[in-house]
Amino acid sequence: MAPSAVPEANNTAVVAQKPHGKEELTPLQAISQGTCLPGIPLFSDMDKQRHFILSHMAAAFRIFARKGYTEGMSGHISVRDPENPHTFWTNPLGRHFGQLKASDMILVDYEGKAIGGNTTRPANAAGFLIHSAVHKARPDVHAACHTHSKAGKAWSAFARRLDMLNQDVCYFYGEAQAVYKEFGGIVFSEAEGRRLADALGPRGKGLILRNHGLLTVGGTVDEAAYLHTLMERSCEVQLMVEAAAAGGNVEKVLVEDEAAEYTFRMGSDPESLYWEFQPDFEFEEEACGGAFYN
Repeated sequence: MAPSAVPEANNTAVVAQKPHGKEELTPLQAISQGTCLPGIPLFSDMDKQRHFILSHMAAAFRIFARKGYTEGMSGHISVRDPENPHTFWTNPLGRHFGQLKASDMILVDYEGKAIGGNTTRPANAAGFLIHSAVHKARPDVHAACHTHSKAGKAWSAFARRLDMLNQDVCYFYGEAQAVYKEFGGIVFSEAEGRRLADALGPRGKGLILRNHGLLTVGGTVDEAAYLHTLMERSCEVQLMVEAAAAGGNVEKVLVEDEAAEYTFRMGSDPESLYWEFQPDFEFEEEACGGAFYN
């Protein structure tokens, strides 16, 4: 079950501004009517911090399984180690997302060597090349998620960005989303991994990989995982809208840039995105009896 340690609240947050420039509440304060939700949990004990991260990572995999993102041995999540940031944790190859626990994760270094955690199984070699390139290129990225989810694969065939069709997809406004327009098969070279990281860019949160799937990143595994569920659903909605508009009888109406930018700024900060994941986390915790903590 859940660890008994009480996390220390992190109350730091970026102050958001409305278009007229007046300083307002932080995004998390703005969405909280009454007492504000607490900040992202932190622990003074590194082992407790690590277990917290790995537990949320395992829960993310189980949530992905419930949502149908599994595809054989494909798909991976990586999370930087909180004590040694040039190493990261990832999932074992060939184990179903829905069975993963904190103790299943493998700690690898930037050279691809397994240096801790579960060494009874290998990591995914293609996954290592993708995730190591992203972590090297983006020191701000603490977690990355990649799956071969159904709608993500379908929309990736167009090699197009998602349109700002609704409020939710505005979390990928502007430089927050990108498209990797190459496809050379399974990623087995460092150069391919670097090109993919370059396509994500310095401020990207979500990447559409042509003929492949989706990749999302975040400052926490909760943020990256929520963005993955959001990007997958946004691909599904986009496909529905494209199909409806194909007959020519209806026309897409997009969110205007000013409104999209404001929605992005007021909804896609790290604390808000951490909390966007918690309803799924708590549902999974209850559904599996907290099995992912082990």
